Amino acid sequence: MRATATIFLAIPLLLPAACAVAEGEETPSGESGQTAELEEPATAESGTAESHEKVPHRVPEINCDMNIDGVLDEEVWDEALVLGVNTEVRPGENVPAPVETEMLLAHSETHFLVAFVAQDPDPSQIRARLTDRDKIWDDEYVIIGIDTFNDQRGSFEFACNPLGIQADVAEGVYGSGMSWDAIWDSAGRITDDGYIVEMAIPFNSLRFQRTDGEQIWGVDAVRSYPRQVRHHIGLYPRDRDNACYFCQMEKLVGFAGAAPGRNLELDPTVSAIRAQEKDEGRFVTTEDAQEVGLTGHWGITPNIMLSGALNPDFSQIEADAFQLDVNRRFALWYPERRPFFLKGGGIFERLYTRSIADPRWGVKLGGKQGKNSVGALAVEDELTNLILPSAQDSDFTTLEMRSTAVALRYTRDIGESSNLGLLFDGRSGTDYYNGMGGVEGDLWFSKSHALFFHALGSATSYPDSTAEDFGQPEGEFHGGSYAFSLNQMTSSLDWYVSGNQRDPGFRHDLGYVASAGHRNGDVGWGYTWQEDSSNWWTMLNVGSGYVYSEETDGSPMGQGFTFWGNYQGQKESFLNLHGWYGEDIYSSETFDTWNLGYDAGFWPTGSLFLLVYGEFAEAIDYANVQPGRQVRITPNVEVKFGTHLELDLAYTYERMDVDDGRLYTAGLTYAKAVYQFTSRAFLRAIVQHRDTRRNVGLYEDDISPRSLSLASQLLFAYKVNPRTVFYLGYSDGYIGDDVSPLSQEGRTVFAKIGYAWVM
Repeated sequence: MRATATIFLAIPLLLPAACAVAEGEETPSGESGQTAELEEPATAESGTAESHEKVPHRVPEINCDMNIDGVLDEEVWDEALVLGVNTEVRPGENVPAPVETEMLLAHSETHFLVAFVAQDPDPSQIRARLTDRDKIWDDEYVIIGIDTFNDQRGSFEFACNPLGIQADVAEGVYGSGMSWDAIWDSAGRITDDGYIVEMAIPFNSLRFQRTDGEQIWGVDAVRSYPRQVRHHIGLYPRDRDNACYFCQMEKLVGFAGAAPGRNLELDPTVSAIRAQEKDEGRFVTTEDAQEVGLTGHWGITPNIMLSGALNPDFSQIEADAFQLDVNRRFALWYPERRPFFLKGGGIFERLYTRSIADPRWGVKLGGKQGKNSVGALAVEDELTNLILPSAQDSDFTTLEMRSTAVALRYTRDIGESSNLGLLFDGRSGTDYYNGMGGVEGDLWFSKSHALFFHALGSATSYPDSTAEDFGQPEGEFHGGSYAFSLNQMTSSLDWYVSGNQRDPGFRHDLGYVASAGHRNGDVGWGYTWQEDSSNWWTMLNVGSGYVYSEETDGSPMGQGFTFWGNYQGQKESFLNLHGWYGEDIYSSETFDTWNLGYDAGFWPTGSLFLLVYGEFAEAIDYANVQPGRQVRITPNVEVKFGTHLELDLAYTYERMDVDDGRLYTAGLTYAKAVYQFTSRAFLRAIVQHRDTRRNVGLYEDDISPRSLSLASQLLFAYKVNPRTVFYLGYSDGYIGDDVSPLSQEGRTVFAKIGYAWVM
């Protein structure tokens, strides 16, 4: 048993025994020759790669002492498999890369060992900064993706910038995107002719095939090289007419005897919080608590993981960003940040776990055996949050009751890339329950044609008081949700035909379902052109579609045309336009509407990013059921000062005018400053301010003419790895209105220590 790290103390990674290739192991090395990009294409780019059976590259097993320091002076690297990452796949299409890169691979009994040697003719132009993990994407970086089950359904991806700062991603059934965090070791350093990155990935951070013999894994690698444009340089040529990204991976063979050890991780946490709120002009302590939490992960087998948690929530660390909620029809969506719900969460992608507000305990089981993927989740929640949907809008409420949530998943792989799945989600409390279940599937008829569908049903019963207060059905009620989408995805021409129906009684209280009681039909197309990096534009895309929607009783809700256009070019510039022209029917009235949304940005220098996004629209004033003209614009500036300091400033301005004048004006200011002392320690300050002014004479209902809110947070963080952490922070909140200026209404001091004990 060993801990991967100790709080405030780095422990160099040591692997056992003298350096030697395992007996009987071959040690070929050579160029794989071509490229890929670690992004699953939605609208694929064109490609010329020929389809062929991949010949696996053998990864040698090597036992040796190692120090992960970015210096490749151990004998292991002399024996490693060497693959060339030397073909540009974007914006150039399978053309020679502007710089050379090698990837070196080996493994021990406990670790997958990876190194990148990245050449650069002018190392002074390398973009690399100290930053928090998972925040490297503005820098240059290298990334390896591995499909450890060789099932062409997902991958684990590990990335580093030239200073060795980590980022990791789990795609497909393996995890939950960039929010997935593994514990592994890395180091990087800039040299006279480029940079070197070294990685050691423990097998207990992965899931893989349950076998004592050799395994075949899929593999991809990319170097992201930002200069006038951002070049993506990969391991093999991409067939842009093949929408199955994972099917195109190169293959590795080896890993016989790879074992995750005991595959047990315990993550105890100790947190303290003191919160005060103002009561009759004085601050009164509303919370003064110390809490011990524990999260554990046990790999029952190399491919089946059991997780459990007590008191897993500590939401003060990542405060939600303010959102403008004026003239919004449906409940706002917020991202999940709690590690227990994120780890291994790919199979639970339909869940909206933010509906679980204050979990007391949770248990989760997930993994894959052959063609079968399974997942199970059970959580007890101190509160019960509900989204109450309708065809026109949605309500939100919280039931002051304890409830238990259960989610079950089963997916069966079919053929090369298709799958069918069964799912059930349920939640119950006093005089309340909701159960939702059904079937869903992804069926691929060719490498560019697919059908996605689901058929779901639900049964729900709310407490009598909730049903009465929010106009919900009394007693038990039922509903279904049915959807399909038929798609063609190629390098140039894409098209789609889709439809869905969601009955008025359909509820998915563990999912984000903000509307019900409608059916929609949608058909559209898109076309893409590509150019190489020497052109003023590198990608152009245009498309349009037609949408029709109605309530399930046949009452029309609207129809119209959608359109879009996208551009990418020099200085990493981009412009995305999307719009609508048609009619919307709201509260039995028909409105001619249109909107034009946009976002555009570019990097004038490697340290300055400028972005603007927003919308112009002929829209609906939902509060008073009348037409309005809406404008929203958000300029955003990100500035990076040297290696340590970063500033992020944004301001959102929104207004709506109606025939009788200005209805409202809203402003949202966001400012963030981060000083990164080292790769592990940073100080972060965030200030958010929201100001909404309404013309009360133009509203039918009584409403406050002005509302103000201000929030700030100061956080010091020290992270040895994603779960060995120390946080110390302060946050406060202010509110005001047309009568009272901003005044402080609450303040909180909090601290947390977490430790990852890997056995």
